Amino acid sequence: MEEKLPTVMMRVSRYLPGEEKPHFQTYEVPYRRDMVVLDALNHIKEKRDPTLTFRWSCRMGICGSCGMNVNGKPVLTCESFLKDVLRREILVEPLGHFPVIKDLVVDIEDFMRKLEAVKPYLIRDQERPLGAGEYRQTQEEVDRFRQSSLCINCMICYAACPVYGEDASFLGPAAAALAYRYNVDSRDQGAGKRLPAVASATGVWECTFVGECSTACPKDVDPGAAIQRLKLLSSIEVQKRVLLPSILR
Repeated sequence: MEEKLPTVMMRVSRYLPGEEKPHFQTYEVPYRRDMVVLDALNHIKEKRDPTLTFRWSCRMGICGSCGMNVNGKPVLTCESFLKDVLRREILVEPLGHFPVIKDLVVDIEDFMRKLEAVKPYLIRDQERPLGAGEYRQTQEEVDRFRQSSLCINCMICYAACPVYGEDASFLGPAAAALAYRYNVDSRDQGAGKRLPAVASATGVWECTFVGECSTACPKDVDPGAAIQRLKLLSSIEVQKRVLLPSILR
């Protein structure tokens, strides 16, 4: 005989395009201590309601696609165990501060535009031939950008950021942290090309250093600290352009 498991109630946000506003639907799902919120959502979709829509991919905390608000906090649902969020009802909602496309799926186009604006890749004024060998780095040089390179673009920091919640034009934590990651990479020469996005009126200076982005980050990237360091680097870059325009032309 199949073992009967205890159950937990999941209160899930539902939204169908064209409806006036989102509503909540409650589901009863099996409970085990090793289950994560994503397991419960997959159970609902497979056994209870195939119309429930949400994003996920790797289930290993790497792809960043399963971010949602659980009991009011933005988290990766593949890393959030039911035993750690257990209440009379576990509340699951889409990430805050983003338009909802359907149910738990949000529109990420704004984030992608911001990511593109900071050019999150190595930029060289002139590439050297492959035959010249690799660009070598010391461990100290790697350590300068390693923490910021751990970002998985899950957008949880955006959902936690009160500044982005008030002003969607703000560059935001992840994009700024990735700009910093490449600016301090010894192989990169693109800081000046990132400056328009970083030092604009909606760039890093919009950040009031509340720190919620760093608290919520599932990968300990500490985007709040990266933004403050980027403020200093961008200030230096701007001053260089003012004081040394002929050299930087």
